[in-house]
Amino acid sequence: MPPVDHFSVGFVTPVAAYVISSVGSMLGLLLTSRARVTGGRAGALWLVGAAFAIGGTGIWTMHFIAMLGFSVPGLTIRYDVPLTVASALIAVVVVGAELFLASYGGDRLASLAGGGLLTGAGVASMHYLGMAAMNMSAHVSYDPAVVSVAVLIAIAAATVALWFTVRVSGALKIGAASLVMGLAVAGMHYTGMASMSVTPHHEPAAVSGAEAIDFLLPLIVGTSLLTVGLLLTVLLSPSERELRSEAAYRARLRAHDEDAPEMDPSGTPRR
Repeated sequence: MPPVDHFSVGFVTPVAAYVISSVGSMLGLLLTSRARVTGGRAGALWLVGAAFAIGGTGIWTMHFIAMLGFSVPGLTIRYDVPLTVASALIAVVVVGAELFLASYGGDRLASLAGGGLLTGAGVASMHYLGMAAMNMSAHVSYDPAVVSVAVLIAIAAATVALWFTVRVSGALKIGAASLVMGLAVAGMHYTGMASMSVTPHHEPAAVSGAEAIDFLLPLIVGTSLLTVGLLLTVLLSPSERELRSEAAYRARLRAHDEDAPEMDPSGTPRR
């Protein structure tokens, strides 16, 4: 059984993966904080953006960048494109479901636990579907005990992330929370990878699929455009403080209108 190398290019990939995960988490938290203030249709759009930021950048992109450092000496590794894309979609969908659940359930214990369980299971599914997308002339097996630990880490990380999305606001708090979320996602990934064992086939066979490097340019371009686009949207939109001030002003206007006496057509207050 050959050794599995998760750091074939040194610590470049784990560091880059952690940075990407933290950036995606930070952007997602900024978007969810806007969603809490605006509410309604606008809030739903902010949550959709947050799902792409956290699920697409913070989780899936982190996963794939970390996989760029994965190798098995003597074996060629290729990636099944449809399965790889499906794993990305799963990450975005489950995070989106979590965020919308949080927007209606708030920070109640049942809502946090249910959302964390749903998203943690989804993130773990994304991870192992991404692993299943790897094609190599070998048999891949997993240690059930380590897999269970990875799933528990994913559920715990998702629950903490859900709590952050409904409670954390302000630049410093969001920055600190994003560092914690990035660490949790990276920890889940490398724990899940530690459960993997590879046994080469006796007769090597041709391996189909795309090389990891083939995903690199589209990944960099796509992630950059998504991140910059969402960040510009945040920067060019009213700040959270301005949104809160506007909401308070509208509330005062409504209260004033309700307290004002009803007037007849002549302008005389009705009794």
